[in-house]
Amino acid sequence: MGLSRLAALHGVATSYSPSPDVTVSVPDDTVIAVLAALGVDAGTPADVRKCLVAAESRSRLLPPTVVVWAGEPLPPSLAGLPSGSTVTVEPEPADTPGPSGRPPAPLSMRARASAPAPPVPPPPGAAAAPLTPPGTAATTAPTTTAPTTTAPVAAAAAAPPATEAGAPAAVAAPPVTHAGNADSAPVVTPVAGTATASASPAASASASPSATAPAPATALPSASAPHTHPRRADEAPVVPAAVPAWWIPPPPGVHRVHVRTPDHRRATATLVVAPARVPQPPERSHGFLVQLYSLLSARSWGMGDLGDLADLAAWAGRTLGSGFVQVNPLHAAVPGRPTDPSPYRPSSRRFPDPVHLRVESVPEYGHVRDRAALDDLRQGADALSEAVLNKGALIDRDAVWELKRQALELVVEVPLTPGRRAAYCDFLAEQGQALEDHALWCALAEVHGPDWRTWPEALRDPRSSGTARARSELLDRVDFHCRLAWLTADQLAAAQRAAEEAGMSVGIVHDLAVGVHPAGADTWAQQEAFAHGMSVGAPPDAFNARGQDWGLPPWRPDTLAATGYAAYRGLLRGLLAGAGALRIDHVMGLFRLWWVPEGSPPTDGTYVAHDAEAMLAVLVLEAHRAGTVVVGEDLGTVAPGVREALARRGVLGTSVLWFERDWDGDGRPIAPERWRRDCLATATTHDLPSTAARLTGDHVTLRHRLGLLTRSLEEELTADLTDTAEWLALLARLRMLPEGDGDEEAAVRAVHRFLLRTPARMTGVWLPDTVGDRRPQNLPGTWDQYPNWRLPIADAEGHPVTLEEITASPRLHALMDVLRPRKPHTAPPGERRP
Repeated sequence: MGLSRLAALHGVATSYSPSPDVTVSVPDDTVIAVLAALGVDAGTPADVRKCLVAAESRSRLLPPTVVVWAGEPLPPSLAGLPSGSTVTVEPEPADTPGPSGRPPAPLSMRARASAPAPPVPPPPGAAAAPLTPPGTAATTAPTTTAPTTTAPVAAAAAAPPATEAGAPAAVAAPPVTHAGNADSAPVVTPVAGTATASASPAASASASPSATAPAPATALPSASAPHTHPRRADEAPVVPAAVPAWWIPPPPGVHRVHVRTPDHRRATATLVVAPARVPQPPERSHGFLVQLYSLLSARSWGMGDLGDLADLAAWAGRTLGSGFVQVNPLHAAVPGRPTDPSPYRPSSRRFPDPVHLRVESVPEYGHVRDRAALDDLRQGADALSEAVLNKGALIDRDAVWELKRQALELVVEVPLTPGRRAAYCDFLAEQGQALEDHALWCALAEVHGPDWRTWPEALRDPRSSGTARARSELLDRVDFHCRLAWLTADQLAAAQRAAEEAGMSVGIVHDLAVGVHPAGADTWAQQEAFAHGMSVGAPPDAFNARGQDWGLPPWRPDTLAATGYAAYRGLLRGLLAGAGALRIDHVMGLFRLWWVPEGSPPTDGTYVAHDAEAMLAVLVLEAHRAGTVVVGEDLGTVAPGVREALARRGVLGTSVLWFERDWDGDGRPIAPERWRRDCLATATTHDLPSTAARLTGDHVTLRHRLGLLTRSLEEELTADLTDTAEWLALLARLRMLPEGDGDEEAAVRAVHRFLLRTPARMTGVWLPDTVGDRRPQNLPGTWDQYPNWRLPIADAEGHPVTLEEITASPRLHALMDVLRPRKPHTAPPGERRP
């Protein structure tokens, strides 16, 4: 029982429920290993007792992180402070200094009993959905649990018994302490020149044993609220929050709050002041989903690039009235031959990969003196594209990068103009230490290989004297990689500008992977932030009895909280800078993740919780600052209350047609009007069969050829045919299939008519679907059996097609006319018909 209590104090689950009536105990060895990764020694009963005594003897006046939401009540950790307490808020440094050039002044106040101030009006449409902590009771529908999943949605954890500490023994939610007098909620009166802070409903994993359920947080002035959102009739109204008279709201941001009580107790915490919701799409829209590497054009160097992305966005916005283009993660990959082709296992999520650069679009390209060398490289790139498009070759990222690297080495020799130099210097100043560390890792990897864990001992620490010497010795290479990061960021921003200029309401939707490679730049530069010896995965379920291990080290929740979520904030700022929206893969990871100890099977893992309220608040804050929409991939195992918490903060979900069934009822397809509004609705994803393959059953025969079926081919085909037939019957009843049975293209159009009939804010069209591609870009459960992440977009016959051929495809235009008729436009003079 002592181990369970200690685990609960640190947000570590000691049991989980794969189905409503089943509870599985986590092995003690797993719990001990996970606690060790969090810096807690629980190796012996004596160690457990010692850690418990130390943890339970601490009395936290404030949780590690305090969250203030616009238009919501002040959290108990602040509202419940003893009367006479002094609260001081140190605002975060402003991005742009004020007229005096000095940082913002601290804001202070003193708690006094007084009448509450008038309520602050909440933002319209902010439904008051309670947040259920991960680890509470749930009912489960069929589900899968990969980072990008392939089966219906479900919930996962069952309610375990409570411990003496007041937290569930198997809980995946970190406990929270809210200090104050239980009999009264004293109020505070302001002291001259002051401001204040608020409490997070859920504290971090290092919080004290006196845990409470997440509670609403406090209010900001209406001027600080995000965009307004009309509320539907089925949304619950928000009760206006009564704000204490002493409350002087700090500006939105991540601040520090200090509290001193009359009896001289002191506490300091991170204060996150956030708008109530992320920005929403200004209108309903449709757009394309595409894996950028697969989108080759006549100008590509063997794989799709940022020039192709900008061109696709400009064409789709102007010609089809599309509102967005969603791409795969463009994070920096781990270098080496062969490079891991998966965009979901990067070296760094903070910086983009320069392999996506359109080299000719770099301004200095035209001033390279050695034109012959550039011409040779261009010919090599043409040969790569020719092999992929016409000779059956796979996309070879390593070969593409070798050519681009050589070309970029020539490009960076061209001196920057004064204006360009100033822009580069601004970029270096904005990115700071994070970019310097990333570029140094890239430079060291060129010398010592891509796995920093095998480097000389002195270089494994980014702050060692040996690393400092290496930085000086490799200064030119460090600058080279800094320059590449700048050029890539510039082209990312250009793609978003192209989308906006084409009239897209959202623009480019970037993708945030779940984690990073254990040997990459992020884990080297931020070693203290990661739980080394652990890997993120998924527990066993009805679809995968062995569970899953994704090979991605998780962030330590306690370190994130102790550092004010600095790594998380920096990551979000970098991604949001050139984005119209952000998709978060496996968004449930903001609440909890399945940790698997190194050397153990995935079945011997357990859930570890984040402070979900703080993670959401930082996300909302940064998205609001950037003006970006946020889409969460919430397929798979979803704990109760998670979708409600995300929806309350304006984070859109993801709904895939084939999984939208009434799992709590008869299991039949859900009618379009019953779909949720706040989502991206689509027929498929990169991890699923294309729509044509789904309709024809080709995906089943493919899996049979690769030996991936768990039943006979006949059984699988029968089940698949039954599933598809139910959907086709519904489409026919709704008169969305006027062409009748047997027409594959018509059936694909009918599926998208159905998506358009739903209230979904965003409708995504898988770009390969527009030309009849039958091959998935990724086939989960395979490694070298299938060419994951290396296929170009192809037509129905399997012949690769270019961006130019895709945009001219009659099949594409027939499909897109279903979603929105093409706007009239004038063709160039040379293309006009008499």
